[in-house]
Amino acid sequence: MEKIEKKRLEALRVAMAENDIDCCIINSTDPHQSEIPPAHWRGREWLTGFKSENGTNGIAVITENHAYVWTDNRFFIQARMQLEGTGFEMMPLDGPDAIDLVDWITGNIAPGKTVAIDGMTFSVEEAQDMNNRFKDCGIIFRADFPQFDFIWVDRPARPLNKLFVHDETVVGENVDSKIARVLDEVGRMDTDAILVSALDDIAWITNLRTAGDISYSPMFVGYLYLDVQGSRVLFIDEEKLSDDVNAFLRRYNIKVEPYDCVTDFVSRIPKDTRLLLDPALTAVSIYNSIDCNVKFGGEGVARLKSLKNETMLTHWRTAMEKDGVALARLFKWIDEEFAKGELTEMAIARKLRELRLADPDCVDESFAAIVGWNGHGAIVHYEPTYETDIPVTGKGLLLIDSGGQYIQGTTDITRTIALGGEPTKEQKHDFTLVLKGHIALSRATFPKGTRGAQLDILARQYLWNEGKAYYHGTGHGVGFFINCHEGPVQIRMNEIPVPLEPGMVISDEPGLYIEGKYGIRSENMLAVERWKSNEFGDFYRFRNLTLFPFDKNLIEWEIMTQEEKAWLEDYHREVCSRLSPLLSPDEAKWLSDKCIDS
Repeated sequence: MEKIEKKRLEALRVAMAENDIDCCIINSTDPHQSEIPPAHWRGREWLTGFKSENGTNGIAVITENHAYVWTDNRFFIQARMQLEGTGFEMMPLDGPDAIDLVDWITGNIAPGKTVAIDGMTFSVEEAQDMNNRFKDCGIIFRADFPQFDFIWVDRPARPLNKLFVHDETVVGENVDSKIARVLDEVGRMDTDAILVSALDDIAWITNLRTAGDISYSPMFVGYLYLDVQGSRVLFIDEEKLSDDVNAFLRRYNIKVEPYDCVTDFVSRIPKDTRLLLDPALTAVSIYNSIDCNVKFGGEGVARLKSLKNETMLTHWRTAMEKDGVALARLFKWIDEEFAKGELTEMAIARKLRELRLADPDCVDESFAAIVGWNGHGAIVHYEPTYETDIPVTGKGLLLIDSGGQYIQGTTDITRTIALGGEPTKEQKHDFTLVLKGHIALSRATFPKGTRGAQLDILARQYLWNEGKAYYHGTGHGVGFFINCHEGPVQIRMNEIPVPLEPGMVISDEPGLYIEGKYGIRSENMLAVERWKSNEFGDFYRFRNLTLFPFDKNLIEWEIMTQEEKAWLEDYHREVCSRLSPLLSPDEAKWLSDKCIDS
């Protein structure tokens, strides 16, 4: 049977022809450049069939005769599988066979032809770069083609979930204080006002959250305008506001305007206003409506958000204990159920969600759980579905990457365990190489000013020494009851010019993926903290936050150093001492067996 995506592709080509468009580029995001957009803006997934609950990174390019989706190495296997029969083919965004999207278009579209985008789903930065490159080749570029308005008849509505206040005693800072710090950043950039488009920044500044707008992240759809004269305007659908939230907004003198009025509002900002915009996070259609002086910047807001205060870090300890309890109950259940031969990937994912949400402080998971048995574990962002679900039986490795959105903080953890008997020598060796890299990064000490790219080799070194590698990042920032992936700090091979600072929280997640056989990943969350100061300057280190044991049965002890063994023993003792009082005697005994050598 022909896939529905082929008919959708045909409909798009008709709309393109009716609008004199020769090539259409479709992004995977929304007007706020969200990593996981609301269903209303997930048109590229709807069109191509390349999708997941956690979102997929991809850009579609459609011409009269070609249809491609560019994506990165995390999704290569998944994209090839899901695009089959849709009329689309995969193109690599990275790796040795990478093909530059704009280069492909300029090589296949003649001068004088028209390339179009929806300017509400591409940032200023992206659109200006494309426009400059297309102009050099004589190609016409338009940012006024909202393609899904023409073809997506049953498009989901914009989300209207109610907001709630994130308890400021948990946050440790009120809205006035945050706005003052943001306006300090505005002044530092020699500007008078700022339009904030990024949903995580808005949630952080306002201390407001919701459930349901963005899958697995308690952010809400809106815009925020602030200026040094005291204007504070939140652009949001009125249906999202309760009496309590309206009272909270009045307390902080925040005026409410309809979400759809933001473009008209920015067009009326006085011409002499110096408006600060982040070109990587602001939609080009909004930028094109502005008639005042614009200065690009605003990355400083993301930095302010990334620096967690001591109140947050203290509450995060509670979130990690709650998460550790849920995980202990899950993995104990897996041990007990595995022998029955009835486990499946989806059953494990459902059980994990049930256990996390049993805690009233857990609002949601922080992403759809990745539960990969054997070959599925090698698909970096695999999610079990009804079409892909397989029994977890026989012998092999189970990779579970998951997290929770607790009022006290966001969690993200990956563990790989062996089931069904003694793991192979190859599995133990690969697992231990990954674990050694994980430990090396977690034990790092480094001077002020160090960036993630300078530490990345610590996690990869043992794999590289044997000609093995993984190609995703080693670490991403984690938000405080906002989003699981938070900028601006990262630990990865490519340079991100953001130094690690005390208060930042980041993941440590090296891995190894053998296609068709198994995947391995070991992930904890780390907080950057001060270590020492001397004549050489200030030095920092990481403090571990995550609480759950690593599978000792997968460790090749012969290649572990004494320092690594000591680190693991100390870590397991902390896990056991902090989680055991929160568990039943039977659960505590299970955890002790996993942590402490008898």
